Amino acid sequence: MAADSIMSNKSVRARSSRFLTEVKNRPWFVPLAYSVAALLFGFTVPRLVVAELPDWISTISVNAAIGIYSSVASGMIALTGIVFSLTFVMVQFSATAYSPRLVLWISRDPVISHSVGIFTATFLYALVALAWVDRSGSGRVPLVGLGVITLLLILSVIMFISLIQRVSMLQVTRMLIFTGDQGRRVVEKLYPPLDTPATPYAPDLLTAECIQTLVHHGHPMAIQSVDIPALIGIATEASCAIEMAPSVGDTVLDSTPILRVIGGTGPIPEEKLRSGIELGVERTFEQDPKYAIRLLVDIGIRALSPAVNDPTTAVQALNQIEDLLLRLGRRRLEMGTYRDAAGKPRFLLHYPLWEDFLRLSFDEIRFYGASSVQVMRRMKALISELLSMLPEERRPALHYWQARLQSTVEKAFSDAEDILDASDEDRQGLGSSRRIV
Repeated sequence: MAADSIMSNKSVRARSSRFLTEVKNRPWFVPLAYSVAALLFGFTVPRLVVAELPDWISTISVNAAIGIYSSVASGMIALTGIVFSLTFVMVQFSATAYSPRLVLWISRDPVISHSVGIFTATFLYALVALAWVDRSGSGRVPLVGLGVITLLLILSVIMFISLIQRVSMLQVTRMLIFTGDQGRRVVEKLYPPLDTPATPYAPDLLTAECIQTLVHHGHPMAIQSVDIPALIGIATEASCAIEMAPSVGDTVLDSTPILRVIGGTGPIPEEKLRSGIELGVERTFEQDPKYAIRLLVDIGIRALSPAVNDPTTAVQALNQIEDLLLRLGRRRLEMGTYRDAAGKPRFLLHYPLWEDFLRLSFDEIRFYGASSVQVMRRMKALISELLSMLPEERRPALHYWQARLQSTVEKAFSDAEDILDASDEDRQGLGSSRRIV
């Protein structure tokens, strides 16, 4: 009975999580909910108040009430149009100036969807409330309508101010900080401290027989997250182990293997296995620390393109990348096997290695910024700082990239003095150098 109760609670939580994910992935749902609530409130509550509380009447004149409701309704339609226009500009600007992959997060800003919802709700409620003014020639103005419309107007002003403040997010510094914050949140949540024992793949599982393979059917989709506790529970029930073939952030195509069932007494229902994998059209930050670095690198190399030629923005992106690498270097990245309460390996998941993070962080910026003294000096300082602050096991890969960066400098510049300048370590790119002798 207790086990059934636990499984029931897990099922409820899973359904709730999927519902919240669906809402998050569909920003139009929030304005729709506001609109439906406004119509329901407008048609039901005034009728109940008139029937049960007939003395709740405002002293305002009928003509004044009609003017107020009409002005609110017409004004809110114009304001909603402004919000849509502002949203479009924000999305277009972020796509062209920074990275198309940031469009998803700008368009899903809850302030935008809630602003549109409140403005639409105010417009609809004003129209419905107008029908109760001087109803049947009574010459009465219900008090509840004026109270609700006043509250909605106050909320509309607050949301409009919040929306205007969101425009400041389009500044490059704020976009970089936002992206870095997403990565920092994932690193803190996903990886344990460095002194935690590593959990490499169990060798006996890698050689065991695979009795079932779950494949993807349909359009290409990105793996957004994995419900690790749910998959461990499924594997424990079936006395097997489950290996995830791709990693979080990978794109799966039609007939691409997703999960492999190793050992056990028999096949597991596919719907049960699919419930532990969250797929979507875009990568997310939730369990994918590489995605934050990917976006920062995108902003950096776009700034280094000949059409933009803004190496200072690339330096600012490297500031965020350095912080993420510093946090990653102090975490246990060598993970792979998850065990049940009895200590048996039940779930295998592939994680990026320290070398993978360094390659993603350095390779493209090094290539596109090879001719920029400012970028090379900042990257030299970045690697030097990591070498001085991270433990010994992280340093061999950093030494490799330090040597490769110096080789890039020597190939990109023909003048000896330029090579010497680009070989300096400078946290600002072109600020105060620490010349290497």
